[in-house]
Amino acid sequence: MEIKWLTKKLIYSIHNEQISEHGGLVGIRDEGLLDSALARPINLHAYESASLIECAAAYAFGIIRNHPFQDGNKRTGFISAITFLLINQVDIEIDEKEVVIFITELAAGNIQENEVVTWLQEHLKTKP
Repeated sequence: MEIKWLTKKLIYSIHNEQISEHGGLVGIRDEGLLDSALARPINLHAYESASLIECAAAYAFGIIRNHPFQDGNKRTGFISAITFLLINQVDIEIDEKEVVIFITELAAGNIQENEVVTWLQEHLKTKP
């Protein structure tokens, strides 16, 4: 199965939708940081044979920790990871309150990328 990667255009759409729905400042803070976050999962897969879950975690970690947008980085990072899994036929189910707590801790630097992988694996509805 060929992996379907997220495009920058899709990430911008996710970001804009999250800002529209939940409020915040629209726009990019540092495009280079967004490019870095989007390259991370592709490079992990190419050079370390990362799994779909590891790639999803890399999207979340990269966007949330790089903070490329003015606002909405946590929402955009989480939705990007879930979108990546869904377009690659992996279904996941996580309680919204748990998401808020986990993603806030990730943004604060209290959670590492490997912990994001474990967390996502624990919530899979379908196995990749």
